[in-house]
Amino acid sequence: MALATSKNEPVVSFQSNQEGLKHWAALKWKDVKVGDIVKLERDDDVPADMVLIHSDGPNGIAYIETMALDGETNLKSKQGPPPLVKRCKTVEDIGSCRATIVAEDPNIDLYNFEGKVTVAGETMPLTTNEIVLRGSALRNTSKAIGMVINTGEDCKIRMNANKNPRIKAPAMQYITNKIVIMLVIFVVILALFCSIAYEIWSANVEDHSWYLRRASVPFSQIIIGFIILYNTLVPLSLYVSLEIIKVGQLLLMADVKMYDSTSNTPMVCNTTTILENLGQVDYIFSDKTGTLTDNIMRFRKLSVAGYAWLHDFDLQKEAAEKQERDANNKDQKKHKGKGVTRTRFARKSSSAPGGQDNAKMSTDMKSPNSASGSIRRSGSVWKSTARPSKGQHELRTEEMLRFMQSKPHSIFTKKARFFLLSLALCHTCLPEVQEDGEIEFQAASPDELALVKAAQELGFLVIDRPARSITLSYTGATDSSENISETYDVLDVIEFSSKRKRMSIIVRFPNGKICIFCKGADSAILPRLKLATLAIEKASEVVRRSSKRKSMEAEQALRRMSEHSPRQSFSRVSMSMSRKSIGHGRPSMASTRLQPIRDELDTWLKGRERSDVEMTAEDTSAYQSPRASMGRFSFASMDRRGSGQDIQFDELVDEALVLDEAAVFERCFQHMNDFASEGLRTLLFGHRFLEDDEYNGWKKMYLDATTSLVDRQKLIENAGETIEQNFDLSGATAIEDKLQKGVPETIDKLRRANIKIWMLTGDKRETAINIAHSARLAKNYSDVIILDHTTGEVEQRMAAATLDITKGNIAHSVVVVDGQTLAEIDANETLKLLFFDLAVLADSVICCRASPSQKASLVKKIRTKINRSITLAIGDGANDIAMIQEAHVGIGISGKEGLQAARISDYSIAQFRFLQRLLFVHGRWNYIRTAKYILSTFWKELVFYLLQALFQKWTGYTGTSLFESTSLTVFNTLFTSLAVILPGVFEQDLNASTLLAVPELYTLGQRNEGFNIKKFLGWMFMAASESMVIWFVMFGLFGEAIFTSDNNLLSMGQLCFTSAVVFINTKTLILEMHNKTLIPALGWFISVGGWFMWNILLSFAFKPTSSKTYPLYPVANGFLTRFGRNILWWLVVLLTLGCVVLLELGVSSIRKTFWPTDTDIFQELQKDNIIRRRFEETVRLEEEGDRVEVEVEREKTSLDREGEIQDLLDERRREILDADGEILKSPTDAEVNPPRMSSGNLTRRKFSTDTAMHNEEIELSTRTNPSTRHPVDIAEVLGRKTTR
Repeated sequence: MALATSKNEPVVSFQSNQEGLKHWAALKWKDVKVGDIVKLERDDDVPADMVLIHSDGPNGIAYIETMALDGETNLKSKQGPPPLVKRCKTVEDIGSCRATIVAEDPNIDLYNFEGKVTVAGETMPLTTNEIVLRGSALRNTSKAIGMVINTGEDCKIRMNANKNPRIKAPAMQYITNKIVIMLVIFVVILALFCSIAYEIWSANVEDHSWYLRRASVPFSQIIIGFIILYNTLVPLSLYVSLEIIKVGQLLLMADVKMYDSTSNTPMVCNTTTILENLGQVDYIFSDKTGTLTDNIMRFRKLSVAGYAWLHDFDLQKEAAEKQERDANNKDQKKHKGKGVTRTRFARKSSSAPGGQDNAKMSTDMKSPNSASGSIRRSGSVWKSTARPSKGQHELRTEEMLRFMQSKPHSIFTKKARFFLLSLALCHTCLPEVQEDGEIEFQAASPDELALVKAAQELGFLVIDRPARSITLSYTGATDSSENISETYDVLDVIEFSSKRKRMSIIVRFPNGKICIFCKGADSAILPRLKLATLAIEKASEVVRRSSKRKSMEAEQALRRMSEHSPRQSFSRVSMSMSRKSIGHGRPSMASTRLQPIRDELDTWLKGRERSDVEMTAEDTSAYQSPRASMGRFSFASMDRRGSGQDIQFDELVDEALVLDEAAVFERCFQHMNDFASEGLRTLLFGHRFLEDDEYNGWKKMYLDATTSLVDRQKLIENAGETIEQNFDLSGATAIEDKLQKGVPETIDKLRRANIKIWMLTGDKRETAINIAHSARLAKNYSDVIILDHTTGEVEQRMAAATLDITKGNIAHSVVVVDGQTLAEIDANETLKLLFFDLAVLADSVICCRASPSQKASLVKKIRTKINRSITLAIGDGANDIAMIQEAHVGIGISGKEGLQAARISDYSIAQFRFLQRLLFVHGRWNYIRTAKYILSTFWKELVFYLLQALFQKWTGYTGTSLFESTSLTVFNTLFTSLAVILPGVFEQDLNASTLLAVPELYTLGQRNEGFNIKKFLGWMFMAASESMVIWFVMFGLFGEAIFTSDNNLLSMGQLCFTSAVVFINTKTLILEMHNKTLIPALGWFISVGGWFMWNILLSFAFKPTSSKTYPLYPVANGFLTRFGRNILWWLVVLLTLGCVVLLELGVSSIRKTFWPTDTDIFQELQKDNIIRRRFEETVRLEEEGDRVEVEVEREKTSLDREGEIQDLLDERRREILDADGEILKSPTDAEVNPPRMSSGNLTRRKFSTDTAMHNEEIELSTRTNPSTRHPVDIAEVLGRKTTR
């Protein structure tokens, strides 16, 4: 028997000492064996799979956290087999107990278990309810004891682990290896060609030349000589320098923008091997809990008696503090300068028309008794992540409380108080008083904790919960200072289960009445309502209206998709725009030519940024709650009102509507539908009062069920079904599973980047779908394709969905599959093929109830079945390790589930939102850098060593080297290494703000446009052409020159060498490198200057002696006294460089003009200051969390300059008197009526100088002008000035 604490610390084992007494002994995890009895204490980790035999929890229940296994945050209730529990209450009982446990063979199934236990002739089945798995932890239970059935590698968590992780390699390596093989073949062919040419030359020339007799070289030797001469065309330095540039890339990835100050966690890179893969990702497989969500539940909305209320206590406080800070900053800025403050970019709120500013809130709500008889309605500070453009028009819960205090005897108040009471009673939370006096709750699920805390914030506080009772403290109905404490007896609790989808609690009120409270999914509560027929009818109407609205939104989305080009990257709008930019987009270009391009870009970006399709107000009026035909007042459908408009208490709630059951049903179900569309998790509450006789009769049935040894769970469910009937509707709640900051925006950006996102989670299907809506994996109009093996229609469903998507009938598709269905699909080859055909076509895939091995299997199948796809897996828990290891790129989140995933991953980040910068910025830069490094390396080798091949024609193909051997040895190391290493480390083809604002640019890496065989051949063609230019210019102007005496082999070789070194550095560090900084300039001077210093060094180092001369390469004093002083040599060098540079620039200009790439387009666009600021402003606002649209700035026109003149005139406006000689103080004091001017040469214009407006409005006076603030006629002012 062992007390488990940690893997490295000793545990306590149940053993016999020499006297035969049983006791607990310390053991390590590795020493725990099958059959050992293990004792766990609160918050201990479970060291092995075991059967629970005892627990100190109520009714022998132990609460187990399985987050590391399946990612679920809900605690699981486990209970030992009753016959075994009865006989294992004490240490002595355990020692004397004789029982036989039969367990299944070790397997990977986390959700099923088959076994049996036999005690004293009684046999009971063992299921997952009695099994506690390794990787779990004991929570909210002081002590639990179990018997080990699996240890070590036989445990289910280890069976799910990836025991043989594959070695990861960059995708570029595959293309690079193919190119190396091609170059090896090319070298062999070139050597063979030269060898054959030598044999021909030898037969024609060498054999007939007396001075070459007996100088012939055998064929076997000459071909080997040529292979040695050309072997450097296959650059061995490629792989050495590649490691250097990856180290440099790694250092530059230490980006402060990916640092999380809250947790003090930077981005960590655990490998340099696959840096470029970050720029080529096609599929992202993400965990849910802790990766997308923050593991925090917040009670957000409720519906009671037909009225919906928003609960945002936490957000109001934060918004008030932010508003105060912003106001202080604004005041400080206001006093710093003079004149009118102009806004560079106009921001448009993305909320619905009439929606309130997020930062605005009414301070009048703080006092419940303020503004007696009326309350002040303000805009919401909460926005749905699923539908951020949807305005929040519900009243707040503090207004509900104020109404209840003002009208304590109204029908609505009674229903609302009873609903709040049900929140405070219907749960299994345990209150704990902390040292500071605050009450904290221990809950089996974060949902229950959120509900109990909401009840506390709304006035019903659970202060104590002994074994069979709950004590509440709440505020009196009329006097807010009076606190009342009441104790409710807990008679029975019918636990929640995934099959029941509800939980119930039966309590006895202080007045003796018995009441049952039930909460659960609407599908579970609706059939059990007293007026179930009416409720189902109203719910069907709501679903029908919702379906019609979704179909209309889907049609709009399909129309939008048909209007845009289906091209993977940009629409042709961007391409046509780019040609104007490249042809006329120089910094000196007139603003009148650039402005249409800016406007076109702005329109294109707005179309991409507005990913949501929202119905307009007139479209949805028929589907809102309540409908206009109901003829009743509702804030859900009322006209938009300003934050300062008073609302009388009398019109806040319609008592007649509260009594109308049909209206309440319809409004409540509409509210729930709206809540769900906003990504909130909904629960429906019901209640019923019981007679004593009815309860007593049911109690006997329930007691028999709980003590039954056969089919106990089924009997308990049947007993619950008997009592859970004829409920009255209490209300509905909506809980927000808070996403991490920036998750929806990041997913939108990833989708725009043509990356498909799969969510793999161990959570329930409903929870996964809710989070998918919140995170915008699923849209309001998405066609959610649920594959469920229990329906028996999986194959038909997949085939029909695949056909619809292929035909283009579905605007946005989301496939949802659970773990058991996935297991059946894997077992059937036909279903497997259908599933992956559907999954590849779908926009998103959600896999719920998935085990770690299933997650890894899905990643592996996509990685292997879809050619040239790069997969990325991201998670934060131990259950994500297998898929992180299986993907091309594994990313761990340093989250609340521990650091297991972060330590095993390739890269670790603190927040999901950092994935944007990691992929779009650093991933793309690393991809471009590595691609340019590889291409430049191959290119420079061919440029340089092809000169050797060209030279062979003039040396009889004898293998004579054009270059002096000492310089040739250090060509790659000293003179051209920086030329390829610096671009490989520091290149940035586009600014970070451009890449983040336009994620469509990321598709370059997905399509391998930065590095492919076609691009390689293009670079090689240019290398061959430039090598020929260098050779023939040198040979024609210097080698065959008759007016120079210094045209020996050394001079010609060094001329080619010099031209090649200077041109290689010039192209890679100046022409090809977009990020022109001091570093590449310094590298150019070091490399080129180093080459000339090398020549000077060789001139001094080599000293000719009488015993040895250098007939071919007279290096000694060669540069200083011979070719270095030859003006023709220098002129040919300059002319050669001019020719190859002009060739390079000409080809590049033609390509960019007629075949521009997306990169070329945006390199030109971001040169414009206005467009660049537009990108920067968009990124800045996204990082700050503001959902606003940024409009591109416009260049100043002549009218703008006149507006500036008007601003100056307006400063002296108070000095201008009206006709009566009074000073104009406001636009209401007087109206300026200028006299007509005799001259018709001056155009009259009126300017609006309202500083609250972002854009100056300029109107001709001949038009009908609306009333403007400070209207000033510039003609009048100037006219008065001239008359003085």
